Amino acid sequence: MESRLPDVLPSDPMHWAAAWLAEATARKLRRNPNAMTLATVDGDGRPSSRVVLCKAFHADPGYLVFYTNYRSQKATDIKANARVAVNFHWDSLGRQVRMQGTAIRSPQRESDQYFATRDWGSQLGAWGSDQSSQLESRAALLHQVQERAATLGVSVSADLQTLTGEGPPDIPRPPHWGGYRIWPERIELWIEGADRIHDRAAWTRSLKARGENEFSGGPWSGNRLQP
Repeated sequence: MESRLPDVLPSDPMHWAAAWLAEATARKLRRNPNAMTLATVDGDGRPSSRVVLCKAFHADPGYLVFYTNYRSQKATDIKANARVAVNFHWDSLGRQVRMQGTAIRSPQRESDQYFATRDWGSQLGAWGSDQSSQLESRAALLHQVQERAATLGVSVSADLQTLTGEGPPDIPRPPHWGGYRIWPERIELWIEGADRIHDRAAWTRSLKARGENEFSGGPWSGNRLQP
């Protein structure tokens, strides 16, 4: 495990960030090592943040992916302002990765492929919950999920924990649920140091849109930062 950044900074910080995520995952130091704080800003400039799970990290060409309901508050914010920030913090490793960039919807094919890997309960939950909308009660939510399960032809127990029909259900991806790709324009790597003399460096790059779901990134330029 690195105790400091090298004297000559790496030319591409995405590979370092990906390696840190892979190590945190392999060492199983916490339940969700891929958890990251996602910050968004709404149309009136009001910020909000929440923890989401990074489901894919592509060092090349340089983006990461999370999934959500496209009617959720975070999705509404992104529609108004696609500029976002994310933060990975692995306290037990003394490491942090901060990113700022642009969020765009993943290709439908990518969202379909990921949705197919989820267990049936999570698939049903994507249909059953109107994420971020007001709710009368927990009982009302369970009833809503039951009704939508029936519409999909899925038979489940009253507590939604057990399938009561024959065979695993074939549940399609809801059109209002899918992925976002976050393309960073700025990345900061942070390593905890003794006496708060931390090791920090930040890199920036330019992005150019290439179609609906892609960017091409320029070369990264990095500089050390005081702790």
